[in-house]
Formats: sequence, structure tokens, C-alpha cells
Amino acid sequence: MAPSERLNAQQLLEAFRVAEQWLALNREAVNAINVYPVPDGDTGTNMLLTLRATIAAADPEQHGLADGTGVGEVMRTMARGALLGARGNSGVILSQMFSGLADALEDAEEIDGEALCDALTAAARAAYDAVGDPVEGTMLTVIRKAAEAADQEASTGAPLAEIWRAAGEAAREAVALTPTLLPVLREAGVVDAGGLGLSLILEGALRSLEGEEVEEIRIEAPVPVG
Repeated sequence: MAPSERLNAQQLLEAFRVAEQWLALNREAVNAINVYPVPDGDTGTNMLLTLRATIAAADPEQHGLADGTGVGEVMRTMARGALLGARGNSGVILSQMFSGLADALEDAEEIDGEALCDALTAAARAAYDAVGDPVEGTMLTVIRKAAEAADQEASTGAPLAEIWRAAGEAAREAVALTPTLLPVLREAGVVDAGGLGLSLILEGALRSLEGEEVEEIRIEAPVPVG
């Protein structure tokens, strides 16, 4: 799709579908660096399965969501799917992010740049609130940095796609810095797997917003900084 100042529910859902495809292509890269909280090698898979459940919950052919259904209703349905389909620690945190997005967009028919900022901020808050002892250098840090960058970009009057791009770039930079915040990552010489998964979701969604195709290419994890 072409970049737009506003997104309807169908466009937003399509953006997450492309994000799911992008994460699917790169889940082994995420699995390979999974050392925190335990080195079980399944963070990429858990995030992918959670995202698939999130999207499936809002599939209009399966769940009867009518054309013209607003963003708020679709996001609430997706958040419910995320909660029920969450897998592993990373999936549970991701589901809470979707819950925050849904709360912020509850009454929205469409989403613009300002609403996107509010939603990302709410997603970060929900993720932190869901963890009893939040640890920096994880996907929590990444969503917070993404939300802060979105807010800063929005203050310049930038269009929605540029705000999303700023969030994605900030997420990628935050991923590279995770070893400076979490000793176990620094010792292993890797970045945080959950944070990388989240940055891939943001990047994949941006590809959809800008009309780019998801090609059969795979990324390499960001080089750790520090």
C-alpha cells in the first residue's frame, strides 16, 4: 500500500500480516541468539506463534468482522487473540503490548500519527506493568525507545509512515545496545532475542505501509554495541 496519513483497520491488519511474514523469515536468527532469561532457543518461534494467533483472531473470513469495522474493535479482537495464543515469556510480553495498543485505540475508527504515538506509549507501559521486576536490555527497553522516538518524530509534524520508521530505527538501535544493559548478553556476545523479534515486527509492518514486498532474504542480528 502507499504511505498514508491515516490507516483503517484493514490496512493496519495487513501491516501486521506482513510483519508476521518478515518475522517468519527471520525467526531462526532470533532463536539462535536466545540466551535470556534462559537459553532455550525458542524466542523467535514463540513470538511468531503469538503474532499468528493475534492476526488469526481478527481474520474477517473466520470471525465475521464486517468491512468497515473500526481500528478499535479490530485491535481489541487482536489483543484477545494475543492473550489466548501467547507462547513463552516473549509471547506473553508481546501479548501485553497488543493489549496496550488496543486500550489506546479503543474508540478509534482509523489511526493517524498522533494515535500511533499514543498506542506505542501505551504498549510500552503495558509491557512494563506486566513484568514484576522489569529488566532493561530486553524487549521492554526496545518498545520504550521505539515509543519515545515516535513521539519525538510526531512533534515535528511528520506523517504516520515516518513516525513508524522512526520507531523502527530506534528499536533497531536499542537492540544493538542491549548488551550494554544486560551482562548475560555481553558475556554471550549477542543482542536480546526478544528485542530483535520486536524490531522485526516493526520493520515488517513498515514494509507494508510503504508498499514494499517481503522478499526471501534473511537478516543478521545487529552487532552488539559495548
